[in-house]
Amino acid sequence: MIRTELREHVFKMLFQIEFNDAADMPEHLKLYFESLEHTTERDKEYIENKYKAIAEKVPEIDDLINEKCEGWKTRRMSKADLTILRLAVYEMKWDEDVPVGVAINEAVELAKKFSGEEGPSFVNGVLAKLTD
Repeated sequence: MIRTELREHVFKMLFQIEFNDAADMPEHLKLYFESLEHTTERDKEYIENKYKAIAEKVPEIDDLINEKCEGWKTRRMSKADLTILRLAVYEMKWDEDVPVGVAINEAVELAKKFSGEEGPSFVNGVLAKLTD
């Protein structure tokens, strides 16, 4: 799989943390992997490791987002936009393999696919504030 596809799978797993108990997530991950076709063990490992790394940092990531977003705290954001932002912020701040510009562009592309009409510009605007 290419990184864009892997990132989309990480997004889908992260999205679930808004609706499921943390203790249930290993089972959800297992079921998710069973539903994937043509996925290598290496791809599954990448998805799982990145998902876990981001999930561990959610409180810290949310603090960074809340710091920069006046009037749009994480609790008011759409779950899709919030998940996209969490993924992008993690990549911008902690993933040395992903350049900041790529993280932002990929986040906007995810927003085009999974968010509402205003999602791509909202995500881009929030991430731009985080690069200051």
